[in-house]
Amino acid sequence: MAFDFKKEYRDLYVPGVRPVFVNVPAMTFAAVAGTGDPNEEGGAYQQALGLLYGFSYTVKMSKMGPWQPEGYFDFVVPPLEGLWWAGAGVFDGAAIGNKAALSWVSLIRQPDFVTPEVFDAACRQLATKKPELAPALERGDLRLVRFAEGQCAQIMHKGPYDDEPATIEKLSAYIEVGGHMVDIAEGGESPVGHEATRAFDADAMLAALDVDGAVPAVRLHHEIYLGDPRRTKPENLKTVIRHPVRCSGSD
Repeated sequence: MAFDFKKEYRDLYVPGVRPVFVNVPAMTFAAVAGTGDPNEEGGAYQQALGLLYGFSYTVKMSKMGPWQPEGYFDFVVPPLEGLWWAGAGVFDGAAIGNKAALSWVSLIRQPDFVTPEVFDAACRQLATKKPELAPALERGDLRLVRFAEGQCAQIMHKGPYDDEPATIEKLSAYIEVGGHMVDIAEGGESPVGHEATRAFDADAMLAALDVDGAVPAVRLHHEIYLGDPRRTKPENLKTVIRHPVRCSGSD
């Protein structure tokens, strides 16, 4: 039976509708950073999803080909995740005035056997199998990163994405009552010093996350998508909302 990260790590992927604190360990991700409205047809976000799913299924289906990574085991491709931020001030997901001004890192978790060498080999296979993705792969739009999130609070949101603010309000109240503070990057620009609506340095953003399993200085509003909006009614969507926290008395 294929290993299913959601079932094996229910504390990370299946919280209840009541908030909980969780310590999120180091994980390996395939990641793409970008900016712009995620709903734009054929836009950067949609292109990122093509890279992420193409890569993830190339790794998974290596079991069927002549090449297989050392330590390979069959697995269910984990859910799509996203780190999000916007313009002035902290973006906690509760106020989205202009979706075109959003910046994001889209991610799909990878098994730990996906090393940099495996990543390179799988990218070469993907470029051969899907030549339309080759230019983005050659540019390095897709990257392998490894980081932990550390202490966080999370909650399950059920329903349309646009209804998330009420759930986030509940999460924020829980964090405050628990003696913690939301620890999301702020400062008027994105965490790596650019405005979301201007020049965007995807390499710098991904480099800030790739800290060999440590907790990066960049901590952001995080969503994990357990439902496919293309196949699921909005009222039935499930989204894990996760916010990094720190004790209110710490620096």
